[in-house]
Amino acid sequence: MNRVEIDYCPRCRWLLRAAWYAQELLSSFETELEEVALRPADSGVFAIRLNGEVLADRARDQGFPEITALKRAVRDRVAPDRSLGHADRADPNP
Repeated sequence: MNRVEIDYCPRCRWLLRAAWYAQELLSSFETELEEVALRPADSGVFAIRLNGEVLADRARDQGFPEITALKRAVRDRVAPDRSLGHADRADPNP
């Protein structure tokens, strides 16, 4: 099964953001994801991995991921034939 890890900086007060991403992913991929782990990390860190692959990194990507882009990235790896409805629309700002 598939495991998502969300590393977040507790001192930056990013726990609620991490929990929101977790809730969104678990709601969208309830049968495809076995686990979403929230992991306190070093100062300034916010990264999301699926089975060890980095899907989003705040420092690398210069910001937090849009939820639709994150859902597409997860879907493309765990359920590529599945529709995400409105989240499948092209990004207005590619």
